[in-house]
Amino acid sequence: MSDIFSRTTDIPTTRAVFDLAWPMTIKAIMVHGIVVIDAWLVSSLGESAVAVLGLSASIAGLLLGLIVAFSTATQIRVAQAFGTGDRAFLKSALWSGLIINLCVIAIGLTILGFSAGGIIDALAHTDWIADQARRYITVFALVIVSEAIGQCLTSFFNGCGETRLPLYSYLLAVPINVSTSVILIHGLYGAPEFGVVGAAMGSALASALQAGFLATVLMIRTGFLLRVTGWRNGTFLASLRRHLVFALPIATTFASATIAMNVCGLIYAAFPVNQFAAMTIIMPWVQVAGTFGMSWAQATGIIVAQLLGRGQSGDGLDGFLAGAWRGALVAATVVAAIYAVIVIASPIIYSDLHTETRAMLMTFLPILLVLPFPKGSNAICGNTLRAGGETVYVMHIFVWSQWLFRVPATAVMVLYLDLSVTWVFSLLLIEEIVKFAPFHLRMYKGDWKQGGIDD
Repeated sequence: MSDIFSRTTDIPTTRAVFDLAWPMTIKAIMVHGIVVIDAWLVSSLGESAVAVLGLSASIAGLLLGLIVAFSTATQIRVAQAFGTGDRAFLKSALWSGLIINLCVIAIGLTILGFSAGGIIDALAHTDWIADQARRYITVFALVIVSEAIGQCLTSFFNGCGETRLPLYSYLLAVPINVSTSVILIHGLYGAPEFGVVGAAMGSALASALQAGFLATVLMIRTGFLLRVTGWRNGTFLASLRRHLVFALPIATTFASATIAMNVCGLIYAAFPVNQFAAMTIIMPWVQVAGTFGMSWAQATGIIVAQLLGRGQSGDGLDGFLAGAWRGALVAATVVAAIYAVIVIASPIIYSDLHTETRAMLMTFLPILLVLPFPKGSNAICGNTLRAGGETVYVMHIFVWSQWLFRVPATAVMVLYLDLSVTWVFSLLLIEEIVKFAPFHLRMYKGDWKQGGIDD
């Protein structure tokens, strides 16, 4: 990567988005697949084991969401630095992102250590579920630490257009995750039988290997950054402060989304066990299959940030976005087809679960066939506006749609109206419809083309 700044002045094509997006898609599938794999592996232990996983993931997911949030901001800043060709800017973005991630997880794990036990006791259906959830989260803390490093390095490589390197790290880690989890869950080959906690152990080992791989590649291929003198804003503290100012609206957006999702996940715990298990199973699949559209939108945002860094804001940028939008519709069609296959095949995939649980999964299908289209178009808007510096506006759209609509609607439907899980699941689609007009009107206005990298 010594020629990392060998950039072209040509306007990228839709093929360029695809070249960035497909490694990000596969990698994202593997990231979300950790939860899907764990759910599938422990499903043979019954609904109670799945409930342990759902409760633990809702709590630990808060920290993982914050890590992803700040790493997304780092990805945009790295892409802008790549566009400008300023190596001090690139170095500043990398180190600022890494320091912020480590500080976030240090604070988060401390808070989690004091509060997780009480939350688990209040929401667990049985004492056994509460005990297993505590054990799972304790081990999963190692995953959170590794992801704080790994996600930052992933964002660095993505922002430079090197999206295949994070993919390679997961190609190394995921097989180890699966094999180790199977052995430790069921106590195979003479290993102790840890049950649900064994899934967390496999994930911890895999995450550590993934972060180690990326750190090694960074040192080998971008060692020149250690020799670059100076910082983007004069001093490291000034650069860190500027990075944080840029990142906070993005982090707030993602933190709000993650907290809202996990608050809803905790509300879902009030469902009967079969309905709660159905929601626990389908939500990771929504994330996994949805990565096709989300990765396309992220790749679009990376290229837009690079173009704005080069000062491109005219017809070429508009033409690029038109092609990217057409590609997003194709990606949404693929996602809808995948959802259909998953739901229709659920009796085979989850044959050990109760008939009522599998029947609940089938009721989600009509919603899943429509969801990818408004969600994909909104994602293109959100990533493009962030690349243009409209981070506060994007934050407002997400925060208000979640906390004035989705979370209270979920609470009312579940805790007061006692509606079925299918009605509650439909809120995912309704929320995207609520966000549609504010996103697309702001894109059409075009002020975002003038922002992005001003310090």
